Amino acid sequence: MNGADAILRSLEAEGVEVVFGLPGGAILPLYDAFARGTTVRHVLARHEQGAGHMAEGYARASGRVGVCIATSGPGATNLVTPIADAWMDSTPLVCITGQVRSSLIGTDAFQECDITGITIPIVKHSWLVQDVDELPEVLKAAFHVARTGRCGPVLVDVPRDVQEAELDFSYPDSISLPGWKPPRRGHPRQITAAARAVAAAERPILYVGGGVLNAHATDELLELAERGRLPVVTTLMAKGAFPETHDLHAGWPGMHGPKWSNLALNKADVIVAVGARFDDRVTGKLSAFAPGATVVHLDIDAAEISKIRHADIPVVGPLKPVLADFARELQPGKTEAWLAQIARWKEEYPLRYSDDESLLKPQRVLELLQELTAGRDDVVWTTGVGQHQMWAMQYVLCDTPRTFITSGGLGTMGYGVPAAVGAKAARPEATVVCVDGDGCFQMTQQELATAVLEELPIVVVIVNNGYLGMVRQWQDMFFEERFSQIHLTQAVPDYALLAQAYGALGFTAETPDELREALEEALASGRTCVVDARVDPREHCFPMIPAGAAAVDTIEFDAGRQEVVA
Repeated sequence: MNGADAILRSLEAEGVEVVFGLPGGAILPLYDAFARGTTVRHVLARHEQGAGHMAEGYARASGRVGVCIATSGPGATNLVTPIADAWMDSTPLVCITGQVRSSLIGTDAFQECDITGITIPIVKHSWLVQDVDELPEVLKAAFHVARTGRCGPVLVDVPRDVQEAELDFSYPDSISLPGWKPPRRGHPRQITAAARAVAAAERPILYVGGGVLNAHATDELLELAERGRLPVVTTLMAKGAFPETHDLHAGWPGMHGPKWSNLALNKADVIVAVGARFDDRVTGKLSAFAPGATVVHLDIDAAEISKIRHADIPVVGPLKPVLADFARELQPGKTEAWLAQIARWKEEYPLRYSDDESLLKPQRVLELLQELTAGRDDVVWTTGVGQHQMWAMQYVLCDTPRTFITSGGLGTMGYGVPAAVGAKAARPEATVVCVDGDGCFQMTQQELATAVLEELPIVVVIVNNGYLGMVRQWQDMFFEERFSQIHLTQAVPDYALLAQAYGALGFTAETPDELREALEEALASGRTCVVDARVDPREHCFPMIPAGAAAVDTIEFDAGRQEVVA
């Protein structure tokens, strides 16, 4: 067979069911192989960035490796943003790109681009395959590296002549990568030391990051928390890793986390960081972050240990067995007084917003979505990035792992719609809801066509305030109300008509009653839908910790400080 067929046979051997991509000249032999037949479903994106985010959404919803395909040059560079996003959020991706013929590499040929060079800082590894006989082994290695250790993206660049060359295909049963040896277990003495520190603590807390989801360790996390009666804060990337209606869930830390959650984390005497990296959006001013706490840091990646906050008790290893061993070692302590204190903080510092009922409030959009989906375990949420993302974190409760998919570290606007399409491909039985902003939606709205034509229906709810809302909030609060280049308008485009042009259902809502009716119809329709929720543009996202401030220096909602619309 030729190299293109070998790529498809390799994907089949890896159990790949769905890939996302867009054809072009340098990858045409692979698409010809698709035409000749394969068990792998191809989802045709409208932009390579969309294909990359779809692969991310698929990976995050399924726990498997996502696969995307692009041609050379601009096709490959359009994947750079999703690759960087996957790198920051530890999402396992295999990106396959076409390249110009081997004889043309280095000549500035048409659509030539050194994509392996461009992506060096944002991939776990990359390969430029120059010998067709190496393709099966390279692809085996690519999948292995993407999903083992700390998950992340890899890239395989295949020149067109290599795709056309012939080989005797044999897919390897195993792979030899002498330089790739992720840890297989945590050190027993360190786990024992961690368990003893937690048992002796008066105010212990679990600070949980997205690594728990990648490790498929949510059951072990629940067992540890319940055995020790330990409060659990979950980062944005870990939302859903621990049931959010559980009495031990202590909210979400960071810049827009509730004040009671940040108090719980910062007043703890022992912090057990589980697959979390002490991101600046969580810690705020690092020197003021939980200054009196002993830090236990559990992570698969040794490079994260003490990178930002010194770990008093480091444990490097895969989180699933580490957490199981931790739970067995842990002797239950006395945390009821501490849990009662956190409960008092929760009552003292609730989430609040303006009660003006004459306007549709953005927070009300999320509250209504929560109400209409409460008790369902078949709903998967995706979001864009900005105020709507933070409101979704605050007001939508997730009890099931892999049901909240968002861009964390890179903060990629436009992530929500294509990620929703990818999540639907991974979980066709689920109701996939994308909570988006009007700014984010306009960056990748073309993927509605993919959702409609590929029969991957999603519900997009646009929290439409007519502005780049988070930028507006910062300009209002920190730039003396000098509003610059943020006004998008609520009416252009008409999102309902735009949805209809793409073959979807479109709704416009300006009041709570209109919104309820639109959401009920959209959620029940089984079709791709866009709900344009036109909300009060004056609302800011509170609470908020200003950049560089201590994590306990929270700005709370102030009913007397209502912004005047510029």
